[in-house]
Amino acid sequence: MIRRFLFPNYDNTSPYYSLFLLLARIVFGILFLTHGVQKLMAYGHLSTTFPDPLGIGSQTSLILAIFAEFICSAAFILGLFYRLALIPMIFTMGMAVFKIHAADPFAVKELALVYLLIFIIMYITGPGRYAVDYFMSERKDIAVPAL
Repeated sequence: MIRRFLFPNYDNTSPYYSLFLLLARIVFGILFLTHGVQKLMAYGHLSTTFPDPLGIGSQTSLILAIFAEFICSAAFILGLFYRLALIPMIFTMGMAVFKIHAADPFAVKELALVYLLIFIIMYITGPGRYAVDYFMSERKDIAVPAL
């Protein structure tokens, strides 16, 4: 069951569809990654002023946001542990839309909502054939424990 979740079967996916998914991963992954880079570069300033929607502290919230926007974006682009990488990205954008910018006008939360919807759609569709996960799923010697 875990193996199917991490490495779904892509036999019926056309090369053009997979190419489209690769292009979408690269474009949206790089765009999202830039937000993580900005936060990483301004870490000193942001660590005391970053929103804390979960009550875990500004610095911890910032570290989690950087993880989602930088590390998980890189995994998303590569298609490496694709769906696992998308979970923090979806969570981060959900928090941005529904918690941090909840009272803001739509124009302020629009970008976060667009990212949220794209990441949910990409989670459902999977990474396609041109992803590290696909190549890992083709290897028969990878042992993933079943639940």
